[in-house]
Amino acid sequence: MGETVTPLIRSAAHAPICQLTSGLPSRGTFPWSREYAGSDRAISASVSAVIYPPKPQPGDRVAILSPAAGLPQIFPEVFDLGLSRLRTELGLEPVEFPTTRVLGAPAELRARDLHAALTDPSITAIMASIGGDDQITVLRHLDPEVFRAHPKPFFGYSDNTNLLNFLWSHGIVGYHGGSVMVHLGRAGRTHPSHLDSLRAALFDPGWYRLAPPADWGDEPVDWSTPDRFGEEPPMWPHEEWAWVNAETRLEARTWGGNLEIISWLLQAGLVLPNDAYDGCVLYLETSEEMPADEEVFRILRNMGERGLLERFAALVMARPKAWERSHPRSADEKREYVEAQQAAVQRVMETYHPDAMIVFGVDFGHTDPQFIIPNGGEMRIDGINREIHVRY
Repeated sequence: MGETVTPLIRSAAHAPICQLTSGLPSRGTFPWSREYAGSDRAISASVSAVIYPPKPQPGDRVAILSPAAGLPQIFPEVFDLGLSRLRTELGLEPVEFPTTRVLGAPAELRARDLHAALTDPSITAIMASIGGDDQITVLRHLDPEVFRAHPKPFFGYSDNTNLLNFLWSHGIVGYHGGSVMVHLGRAGRTHPSHLDSLRAALFDPGWYRLAPPADWGDEPVDWSTPDRFGEEPPMWPHEEWAWVNAETRLEARTWGGNLEIISWLLQAGLVLPNDAYDGCVLYLETSEEMPADEEVFRILRNMGERGLLERFAALVMARPKAWERSHPRSADEKREYVEAQQAAVQRVMETYHPDAMIVFGVDFGHTDPQFIIPNGGEMRIDGINREIHVRY
């Protein structure tokens, strides 16, 4: 087939093709129907340019928050290991806030920590300790004006997809990945591929190539056995990523994150109108809860019925986590789970967006190692040469 090139289309303000659009309620509400903390402030998603927050520098102070679950309270050894590596391997000084080590902290107080970190001039970036399952309750307490006035890089994934979507809706690039506990607190060592990607996302504003790493794993060392933290978790040789409809090249903004959280956000009406995502690259990953392939199919089918899937220029799917201590699988069972999920995704895309380019098995989200994805930032996908680059 002939080579097709999809150019990056920019507005006069140099924003990528998938623009934030107007349509949010003008006063007193959070999209679409929630009351916004009784506030009188207007919320608008009409922005003329995307904000890449300023990068921190080695030696800077970075806020370590728990806007999702305060698991540092339960697993302090894992958390402290991650903090230590933040200092020694990245040269950053972690700063904890009142709810960082508090499990079950009220949503209002977690939002207060976010606002405090943003307005503290000595803090140059924010990293989540880990994910959770109720960050969606924090969103109603956030003031978008504070985020727009003090944009800082935010790193997190899984339940932190809520915050990343909030940032996207207000024109601010965030970073999907970079958990202090899971990846910096990894037993054995920080995986070199994750460390390299995280370092680039933190400090380097240029383009970064994502490429299949040498190995992968999804069976971490038990956090309740700190005497084993010196052990490297089991790893296996990496396979190549799988490409579908890979006869094109494109460059566009990204939108997505954890599929289950995206589903919740759609149910709660906390996403923008469909046309806000025109031309974007949709990137998705599934969590340690390992949703069945039929559930993945149903979530994506609902997005298709909404008219959303057809808006995206391409879909990038992460390698799904297929093993959990509460639900262990053999190597063959893991392979079957991965193949079933990919088949479900391909089945729904053939119905709603048959021409879309798809890349399966990319290492982000609940993967080891984990690459950082700039949420709302730019991604280049070269199907001809089987390459992916992101701009941090």
